[in-house]
Amino acid sequence: MSDESEPAENISGGPEGGGIASEFEPSEAATRAEAVVDVLGELYWQKTYGGQDAFECLVRTILSQNTSDKASQPAHESLMERYSSGDLVEALAEARQDELAETISSAGLYNRKSEVMIAAAEEIREEFGSEEEFDAFVREGEPEAVRSRLLEIDGVGPKTADCVLLFSGGRGGVFPVDTHVHRIYRRLGIAPPKADHEGVREILEEAVPAEKCGFGHTASIQFGREYCSARKPACLDGPEACPMYDLCERIGVDEVEESVVDPAEVES
Repeated sequence: MSDESEPAENISGGPEGGGIASEFEPSEAATRAEAVVDVLGELYWQKTYGGQDAFECLVRTILSQNTSDKASQPAHESLMERYSSGDLVEALAEARQDELAETISSAGLYNRKSEVMIAAAEEIREEFGSEEEFDAFVREGEPEAVRSRLLEIDGVGPKTADCVLLFSGGRGGVFPVDTHVHRIYRRLGIAPPKADHEGVREILEEAVPAEKCGFGHTASIQFGREYCSARKPACLDGPEACPMYDLCERIGVDEVEESVVDPAEVES
């Protein structure tokens, strides 16, 4: 395993974002998806997630939507500095939208995100009463019921709900799918080329052992940034350039022509 620690600019919050260091021993993988996660375990940090405050995790994930961690992390820090002296749910439910938007402006789409966070805080306050009670619901509730309730909140999609379940609830078997994960596992040939985000999630959560799913999510994102980018994957530089080469079908990648398309555009 690499000595490199988990990046601080990361939807999980990095080394300070909760969870504990873990060791996933590469084994005779039962599926190719598990074999991919085992290779990621040799490349990157290994960690079991959980422990973040649920509403803060929800806020962090909303901030990350349609933007990079590099942009959303300062927005999260500014928000917490301004609003976290007491109950964060109460503070955001009472926040002025223009002031919150200014506070999170580095995250992009700040007007929409501030509206979503205030509405979510009001809804959670009305139903759960406090940040603490919402946190207990996320950690102790039946996972599918928690996921369904989170998805009822305006602005919360499957990836956001799954991140809250993973990083706050510490639920095993949750593999959130963002744009990197969606691209990588279709390009690998593990998910069908035209699979949507939910289709990829279902395949991965079935094929990857529960204790490896959370790590698989964050490490896959890092792998997508470092090796398997949308426009210039490392395999275009030759087999030795990508540690996943032997496990990958390279759907949508033409190494001879050095061209790349989304896997969904490949003719069957």
